[in-house]
Amino acid sequence: MNIVDRFLKYVSFCTTSDENTGMTPSTPGQMEFARYLAEELKSIGMTDVSLDSNGYIMATLPESKDRPSDSKSKVESPVIGFIAHMDTSPDASGRNVKASIVKAEERDYIDPRYAGQDVIVTDTTTLLGADDKAGIAEIVTAMEYLIQHPEIKHGKVRIGFTPDEEIGCGADHFDVKKFGAEFAYTMDGGAVGELEYENFNAAACKIRVHGLNVHPGTAYHKMRNSMRIAYQIAVMLPRFQTPEHTQGYEGFYHLIGMNGTVEETTLSYIIRDHDRTQFEYRKRELEHLVRKINTEYGEGTAEIEIRDQYYNMREKIEPVMYIIDLAKEAMESVGLTPVVKPIRGGTDGARLSFEGLPCPNIFAGGENFHSRYEYLPIPSMEKAMEVILQIIQKVK
Repeated sequence: MNIVDRFLKYVSFCTTSDENTGMTPSTPGQMEFARYLAEELKSIGMTDVSLDSNGYIMATLPESKDRPSDSKSKVESPVIGFIAHMDTSPDASGRNVKASIVKAEERDYIDPRYAGQDVIVTDTTTLLGADDKAGIAEIVTAMEYLIQHPEIKHGKVRIGFTPDEEIGCGADHFDVKKFGAEFAYTMDGGAVGELEYENFNAAACKIRVHGLNVHPGTAYHKMRNSMRIAYQIAVMLPRFQTPEHTQGYEGFYHLIGMNGTVEETTLSYIIRDHDRTQFEYRKRELEHLVRKINTEYGEGTAEIEIRDQYYNMREKIEPVMYIIDLAKEAMESVGLTPVVKPIRGGTDGARLSFEGLPCPNIFAGGENFHSRYEYLPIPSMEKAMEVILQIIQKVK
């Protein structure tokens, strides 16, 4: 199966994750997709294919027979890995994706730099799912290519596909020891050429505000409207420290959900900052605002829960920068200029790096992720697959 057909098959599975189910994987469609992938990996000739009860897939491409060794290499025959995630973002529907191939000029939301290219788009009623089914298609197609071309000598390669990355849980049950790689790459970046080894420090925050409902006709000095109090908290945060007003290394507070009644309201935030000191300050600032509300309205009016999600992988990648140099060389060998930039987000690789598996991020090729206007230039996807092949061949 070619890479385009493979990707189009993958997006037919609805794998939207859901942080409210408390299950792993969080939605049944992910396990359905995982079963399909496990069988596909066996069919193309991968070995040690495993699918556990949490929806994590691992498989092996064995080392080539009669592969020459290079004792002068910085890394002596390391096992390397490639990882991608199966779920799609809850920010837009991933059900009944209607994908088609168009020329870039046929859609006004496609960047002009892709002019003349074939691009996979949706009918704009759903997201596409290139984040990260493009990454899976690239990895699987690269593995199939190497199996079909035994003349290309390579070391042992491990691949892993995870659930629930989009809700911050992709590494929760990833067994680094079982994976057994010295280092790995997540194929989860955006535009062609991107290479990332810096990401946000990230936390999730829930603030619950408790009110008191009284008949509005007799509410004077009695009613506490939790929605109004919650709004008071929201407007006390810096107005311009939000995603739509920040870029590059700038951090933010992002209100991603507000649900409430007079009696109770919940605010859901994500907190992001590349700088660890500023990250800790942002968390303390939210705690400070909750204390102010409780001073004004009474103890227990507002409660806060903050959960760290992942940290900036840079501190774990810098000691092994040769894996970044390797990725750069691979990109250059297929005619790309590497675009090294910080991730304004995170990947499974961020958490895995802190668990002992250095894991920078390489482009998967898609654009407008998490949006109904998501699209995937086919040449970008093909280049990502070529980069995988080059990395594998350059490891001696």
